[in-house]
Formats: sequence, C-alpha cells, structure tokens
Amino acid sequence: MKDFKKYYSVSATPEEIYLALTNPITIQLWTGEVAEMSTEPGSEFSMWDGSISGKNLEFIENKKIVQQWYFGDQAEASIVTIILHADKQDTSIELRHTNIPDDDYADIVDGWNDAYFGSIIDFFDE
Repeated sequence: MKDFKKYYSVSATPEEIYLALTNPITIQLWTGEVAEMSTEPGSEFSMWDGSISGKNLEFIENKKIVQQWYFGDQAEASIVTIILHADKQDTSIELRHTNIPDDDYADIVDGWNDAYFGSIIDFFDE
C-alpha cells in the first residue's frame, strides 16, 4: 500500500472549490458525467460512471472533505482527505490519499493530476 500527498492551486475561493467537490450538479459541470454525491456523512458517492466510488466520512463546510475510496476487497480502507486553504486570490488544496493498492498507484496519481484536479483547474481557469 502506498500514500500520495500533493498541493494544488486553483483560481477560485474555498467556497467555490467546496461546491465543485460536493454538489452533484457542479461535479457534472467539470467532469461531464452524472455524479452521485451528498454531504451527509455515511452516504455513498460515485463519479465517472462508477470509476470512483466510496463513502463520505466527514465534511467541514468550505474547509475539509474526508472520504473512503473503494478498491475491491482490500482489508485496510483507502482514505482521501482534501483540505482547502484560502491563499491570496486562489485556494491551496491539500490532498492526502492513503492506502492506495500498489498496482493502482500510478493510475490513481495520474487520475488526481489529470482527470480530477486537472479538470477542476481547467474549469475555474475558463
């Protein structure tokens, strides 16, 4: 199992980023796909036609999102923590993803950089 940590900078407020990550309508705008999402702890979520799915664990509005991501039958939970920090006119996003299966690590890192946060950065830069 591997862990991944990275910071991203997005030209938007923490409130705008939080909405983009938690509102299914806004998620559809930057992914181009229907998403299932709720800010209710314990609720299930799904994005990119089920390519990403899991359980929502914790929310602090406009500041923090914690999710469990599913990878088959792995014994230890894979946890994603996203923390939003206001940074001048941008938002600094701290991403921590723990317990990524070794075989999935390269694809997950590419997905974070390109499809997930790459799409969010592009969405707010337009």
